[in-house]
Amino acid sequence: MSRTLKLEGRVAVVTGASGGIGRAIALAFAEEGADVVVHYHRSLESARDVSRRIERASGRRAVPVQADITRQEEIDGLVRTALDHFGRISIWANIAGFDILTGPGAKLSDVEKLDRLIAVDLRGTALASWAAAEVMEDGGVILNMSWDRVATGATGRESELFASVKGGISSISRALARNLAPRLRVNILAPGWIVTAFHDTLSEQKRKQIAESTPLQRWGTPEDVAQGAVFLASAESAYVTGQTLVIGGGGVM
Repeated sequence: MSRTLKLEGRVAVVTGASGGIGRAIALAFAEEGADVVVHYHRSLESARDVSRRIERASGRRAVPVQADITRQEEIDGLVRTALDHFGRISIWANIAGFDILTGPGAKLSDVEKLDRLIAVDLRGTALASWAAAEVMEDGGVILNMSWDRVATGATGRESELFASVKGGISSISRALARNLAPRLRVNILAPGWIVTAFHDTLSEQKRKQIAESTPLQRWGTPEDVAQGAVFLASAESAYVTGQTLVIGGGGVM
């Protein structure tokens, strides 16, 4: 007997879906029955790979779409493309974020890092949420990406940068949840230590130290976050809005 798919017949737009947590969420949504718009900024081949994997493994429809989410006109284009391909939008997941920990972003000054985080993470989330909300079908869901340490703080300059921007995302998400109810639900994902590109830059000793400091004694995976996203996007959380789901192995309680 086939299992019941949690997102059967839904259409999801996932920003930042070409890699990391966004990729895992796009794949998980498709596995649960959703068609997916696979947004990317620069990584076309990765986005195509995600789309092909969705179509092969899940039998769902997927389309890669490029957009710079700091620009209103490009977000509007992303919305139009989603509607042109699928006719409606049921789920909008704002997962794209600027990487200040690895690659070129790690070499920027603190002010430059803050500017990029504000532009991509905060401004991008706000603009995309506003644009999506105008066209989403009733009963739709917006998911936004915060950080588990927003509630407690953490040491280091990068933590100050993340806290200022991710805290803003948490706050606007709660305001959106009130303003868009009852037509739409808005919830927040707040990951902790997750195996992404930053994990691979650390020494084995540092990775072990972080795992041992976490009550569940391990790093999280992108798939851990994706399963939280599926829950918040599905009817299983139909009476949940304006809430933060912390996915951090107990590092923040």
